Amino acid sequence: MTSSSARPARPSDAPATPTPTAAASGRASGKAILLGEHAVVYRRPALAIPLSALQVRAEVRRSSGPSHLHSDLYDGPLTAAPARLGPTAMAAAAALEAVGAAGESIDLRIASDLPAERGVGSSAAVAAAVVRAVAAAFGTDLDAAAEHDVIQRAERVAHVSPSGLDAHAVRADAPIWFEDGAVSPVAVAAPLTFVIADTGVAGRTREAVAYVRRRHDEDPQGTTVLLDELGELTREARTHLATGDARSLGAVMDRGHATLDLLGVGDPSLDELAATARAHGAWGAKLTGGGRGGCVLVLIRDDKSAAEVAGALRGAGAAATWTTTVEATT
Repeated sequence: MTSSSARPARPSDAPATPTPTAAASGRASGKAILLGEHAVVYRRPALAIPLSALQVRAEVRRSSGPSHLHSDLYDGPLTAAPARLGPTAMAAAAALEAVGAAGESIDLRIASDLPAERGVGSSAAVAAAVVRAVAAAFGTDLDAAAEHDVIQRAERVAHVSPSGLDAHAVRADAPIWFEDGAVSPVAVAAPLTFVIADTGVAGRTREAVAYVRRRHDEDPQGTTVLLDELGELTREARTHLATGDARSLGAVMDRGHATLDLLGVGDPSLDELAATARAHGAWGAKLTGGGRGGCVLVLIRDDKSAAEVAGALRGAGAAATWTTTVEATT
């Protein structure tokens, strides 16, 4: 008599079921530019903070046959992914090349909290998570320079001529100072709480960058004044972070928002959310990223007021809000 747990014999000529490959994972967080967007392209400094509340997770399994991508935006062969996922396809190809596995097949799954085209580093964060997952899947440790190179290759697909700031910022776990292509740490004397509010309007980074370039060519003197102002505000922000002066930091953020408006990269949706935040007691608020849509970064007085301000922003039309904390480093 046969036990109930016994399996029927498989014909000797039937193909064996392949053993699933364990998934390897990689993570990265979003970023926000605290001060210095656009000016950083013209050799002024920029200051970026990590957005730990917004995460990307990538899982990679080695496979046979065509590589596949599974995400909320697309599910199918990686080579057939739509143009908007070109940066992700490049990240996968560049990562495989970096680990010495060019031409190998993978099954790539991506889950992201980051809204795309909102100035919070979505394309760079996805690339960072992908390269880390690919490296783990192939048992390779990549150094920071190799990771940065892969992310930059993906960012060139997304933004043509990226400064490199996003590629560094999405791998950082604390604020960074970026100037002339070099990165250095930033001292933070006291924890700071921020609310990020999505206008629901896709940022138009390429359009904004092209506009500032054209304006700089046509009016170099006037544009330089605004870029210099943004550079000086960035330096002031670093000082306020180091001393723990949140009130002054918020004031600098407000001035930064106004200067970016004068530069021509603002948007009514950004102005409305920034004004709402200030009306509900925020220390300061400004657009973050390329502008002409995207997100507003709001510095909150304390954790208790975060929920109130976030609710007011949603009431004013924000598509979503997130709260995140930048921890003290000293």
